[in-house]
Amino acid sequence: MTADSATSASSEDAALLAAYAAGDPQAARMLMLRLVPRLHALAMRMLGDRAEAEDVAQEAMLRLWKIAPEWRDMGAAPATWTYRVAANLCTDRLRRRRRQTPLEPEMEPEDERPGTEERMQAETRRRALQAALGTLPERQRLAVVLRHLEGRANPEIAGILGISVEAVESLTARGKRALAKALAEQREALGLIDGT
Repeated sequence: MTADSATSASSEDAALLAAYAAGDPQAARMLMLRLVPRLHALAMRMLGDRAEAEDVAQEAMLRLWKIAPEWRDMGAAPATWTYRVAANLCTDRLRRRRRQTPLEPEMEPEDERPGTEERMQAETRRRALQAALGTLPERQRLAVVLRHLEGRANPEIAGILGISVEAVESLTARGKRALAKALAEQREALGLIDGT
């Protein structure tokens, strides 16, 4: 996304939020269609759980609706503001998980649909990446997810995290190194020996 298109999208989001605050339910629907898929994707990558990701996306939007009547740019665009809220909600959930000691490790139900070898390999890679992401500290994980999986620019990530661009660069660099190290022993099993 170019700077001009990001500015345009931010302006459109702000206009939709203002229209919602003025009582336009169609504006709320349009803003949800723009923001919820991205919030859900972020939360899914952070938490690795579809139901929790849906809860986070919903809660972030509820908080946006709640402040809509008083919205005065809040120091960020609506999308950036909701990303920050979703990121904080994910961090809270991850911290709660660490405090709780489950009796048994969580197991995802197996997908019983037959699939091709390529599909199975992609799922194995996705799970390995999710597990490796889970080993990173929350802020590193969030920076890596936003930068490399969501494709966000460093200045936008800095706004979401409330840190400098240099701090974002440092977090993503450390996170990438930690991911490479975590995945290094699994390269053959993941079919990455040939450089794919």
